[in-house]
Amino acid sequence: MAKVSIVTASYNYENYIKETIESVIAQTFEDWEMIVVDDGSKDNSVEVIKSYAAKDERIKLVQHENGVNRGLAETLKAGIDHASGEWVAFVESDDTLKPDYLEKKLAVAEKNPEVGLIFNAPDMFGDQDVIGKYGKYFDHQQSILHKLTFPCNLHKSFQKEKINLIPTFSVVMVRRELMDGLDYDCPIRPYLDKFLWWQLASEVMMYYCPEKLSNWRMHKSSYVNKTRYDRKNIFLMDFKRNQFLYNDCWFRKAMLYCKYYRQSILRIKLKDRFICLFGIQIKW
Repeated sequence: MAKVSIVTASYNYENYIKETIESVIAQTFEDWEMIVVDDGSKDNSVEVIKSYAAKDERIKLVQHENGVNRGLAETLKAGIDHASGEWVAFVESDDTLKPDYLEKKLAVAEKNPEVGLIFNAPDMFGDQDVIGKYGKYFDHQQSILHKLTFPCNLHKSFQKEKINLIPTFSVVMVRRELMDGLDYDCPIRPYLDKFLWWQLASEVMMYYCPEKLSNWRMHKSSYVNKTRYDRKNIFLMDFKRNQFLYNDCWFRKAMLYCKYYRQSILRIKLKDRFICLFGIQIKW
């Protein structure tokens, strides 16, 4: 079976990261590497990660230059850049994986070589009030997925539905090469996962495992709860046509449209020596 790189973005979760790492160590499939990228944590997270890396050479700590905080998108990109496996799996630093997560997903990959992304159902645990708020979402998500025959292309489903069909990074395993060249500059931070998978949806065959192979911790201090816009009133539509649809107040709509179209016309990153003008990329 192919080697898997497990990427974890870590930020101020010293109380959870130990469980996350131990769930990876407990995998029944052992040919993996875990790349934990710390995003400028102010707590004791780095020391916890270092202690595990010292005991298991498969566990690697990556930090941004000068230990600064650069955000989730840059942190994930750093982890993917360091990945050497054929597949990349994600587990958030407050979540855990079931022991047979890798074994079962790699079995799917062997039986379906055309598949580029495999995602599973999450097992939610933690704050029951937060869990309760996801009831209608998962009912709707399951009603959509159960109508499909996998593996399949999910572009039409992503285009049609308002919800994110792949609810968290911790349920995704994707072929490493597919992550190169994606646009990580999502205008709505908590929708980064949907933004990435949407870019793959029209060209990549995907497979859904209904078995709950990931444990998704629900708590009020999670990244999504701290950074989200009103999830009932704002959503992305049809990335391939470069369109956004917002059902929100006119002011927020105008601000987000301006940001998107400005970036579509001209985007400059001096540090990376990169210019994008009307979709044409220029590096020097």
